[in-house]
Amino acid sequence: MSRENLLEALAGRVLLCDGAMGTQLIAAGLEVGVCGEGWNLDHADCVEAIHRRYLDAGCDMVTTNTFQATRTALAMHGLDDQVAPISQAAAELARRAAGDAAWVLGDVGPFGGFLEPMGDVTIDQLHDIFTEQIAALDAGGVDAVIVETMSDPAESATAVRAAKTLANRPVIATFAFQKAGDRMLTMMGTDPAAALAAVLDAGADIVGANCGTGLDLDDYVRLAEQLVDAAGSAPVILQANAGSPVQRDGQTHFPATPNDMARAVRRFRDAGVRLIGGCCGTTPEHLAAMRTALM
Repeated sequence: MSRENLLEALAGRVLLCDGAMGTQLIAAGLEVGVCGEGWNLDHADCVEAIHRRYLDAGCDMVTTNTFQATRTALAMHGLDDQVAPISQAAAELARRAAGDAAWVLGDVGPFGGFLEPMGDVTIDQLHDIFTEQIAALDAGGVDAVIVETMSDPAESATAVRAAKTLANRPVIATFAFQKAGDRMLTMMGTDPAAALAAVLDAGADIVGANCGTGLDLDDYVRLAEQLVDAAGSAPVILQANAGSPVQRDGQTHFPATPNDMARAVRRFRDAGVRLIGGCCGTTPEHLAAMRTALM
């Protein structure tokens, strides 16, 4: 089948994104401190298999394994000269798994530093950093770009503008929020209305949230309502963690079961969210239950 236009599809129905990549890589043997994005080159079959498991679970799209694939993020692993090979390979793996039956989102995460004046990186330098990665994702065949887990609206807006400058394809922008009393704020202290306004002004087509700190599924429902209010006519995306993590026997555990996520996904949909997926702690089993709940 030929892929529909993503924005036209969202106007007609709620779509299901995929779930966590990092925890799936760890389950497959990725060791602490090793660059997961490097597995696009060294363990390509494993990365592709993870994409296929999410597609088999009923996801409408998969996200490239490139969350930390800017040159600044890869530099922490001595791989800053591998931006293009890693990102293009990631896109090609996801594209091969998805074929023409599902969309591929090119993942762009935080660059790993701070903009001036808190840091020493200028907006122009950051634009170049994001452009380098997004160009490689484009070369690998992505359908859209997702700028995710952001805290600083200026950083996210810069990535959105870089994506929009390179090609005419949908751009998704999501922020990570945490509770601050009775408010939802990013780590930089930005509320949903201000965060979404910044990326919509930069040209984002789909806006919302992923991940987050200390949020249970009820909190994500409240966040969904705030996002829909702030987004205006733009479609909203929400990718919740599998609940708020707890430490047990030295390990991080996410408490929400597939059935818990299935119940939550109906509430997200009823709040007006159009694109729903999972973040930390979610598995193909969670996404399969969420798919069933949306039918």
